[in-house]
Amino acid sequence: MHLTLSAARELSAGPEPQGGIAGWAAGLVETFGGPGAGAAIALENVFPPLPSEIILPLTGFAASQGVLSIASALFWTTLGSVVGAVILYGIGAVFGRQRMHAWWAKLPLVTSSDLLRTEAWFARHGTKAVLLGRMVPVFRSLISVPAGVERMSLPVFVALTATGSLVWNTVLVMAGYWLGDQWDVVGAYVGVVSKAVLALAVVALAGYVVLRVRGRKRGRP
Repeated sequence: MHLTLSAARELSAGPEPQGGIAGWAAGLVETFGGPGAGAAIALENVFPPLPSEIILPLTGFAASQGVLSIASALFWTTLGSVVGAVILYGIGAVFGRQRMHAWWAKLPLVTSSDLLRTEAWFARHGTKAVLLGRMVPVFRSLISVPAGVERMSLPVFVALTATGSLVWNTVLVMAGYWLGDQWDVVGAYVGVVSKAVLALAVVALAGYVVLRVRGRKRGRP
């Protein structure tokens, strides 16, 4: 028997998402089922502040209560991931390499050779970056933009995105499914990982800026 998500929450002792992102996602899944979950994940890809670590476990919880099937949850959330990623890919493709170089030239502490090296790195490792990037919080969305700028083959990009997204979505959806009314625990743990990734990115950026400033000072006559 299929229950509505609100009825499932009433039968469980777990937290009821009454507002915010969790309430919004719960409403989409309850009203539209799998397509609602897919739409939420598509928006999460385009707007990274929307956390997949809340949407996906909540979808898994809904599946555990019979609101939708696991197959439907994984299919629609993976499709949503691909749709959102393709939108960002399109933004990168429209922005283009020439505009990227023009914008890059206006930035302090960087040179055109830095961008050329980045492009060369992406040409060598782009497939791995897209595949593995789909499993890293925050970067799972951002990696689609350089793929578009560099005009990675669209079929290859879609295949890599779908594969990486399926792995990420399966882990979080199944975690929510198995945890049941404690699905929100997943978000807490993944949130810690997301903060750690952001902290490492900030440290790396700060180190890069320091090295560039020192290098310029040493290069002055």
